[in-house]
Amino acid sequence: MDEYYDVAVSGLTHIDRRPDFEQMLQRLATHGAKTIIAESSDRFARDLAVQLACHDMLSPSAYRSSLHRPPDFFTEDTPTAVLVRQVLGVISQFEKASAVAKLAAARKREQEGRCEGRKPLSETKPEVVALARKLRRRKPKRG
Repeated sequence: MDEYYDVAVSGLTHIDRRPDFEQMLQRLATHGAKTIIAESSDRFARDLAVQLACHDMLSPSAYRSSLHRPPDFFTEDTPTAVLVRQVLGVISQFEKASAVAKLAAARKREQEGRCEGRKPLSETKPEVVALARKLRRRKPKRG
């Protein structure tokens, strides 16, 4: 039993260009092992096309894949399993794209100070803010 993990390899990278994945397949071929255990199908890829290519390469005729979640959708070839596998692949791809967009917005916010919402008056009408500060510093007249 071995563990394989491609460190710093994008989920968009095709599986035939992942060093540890290739090493895992070579180990399976040379030692006669037929079972791959993964947490879920999105651990193979977060891009639908890459995930489907991975599924085709690890087809049940060649290897038995066992996933912690969701059960059987990656390993079965019934019409329902194919549908669920593809929908889950699209959801994985969407979640990845959403995370990338959120990180980009956070980086922009960190660099520029803000990137969304209404701009403060100090940016849109600095003269009004300056006048308000000036008036605030004045002492009221006693009568």
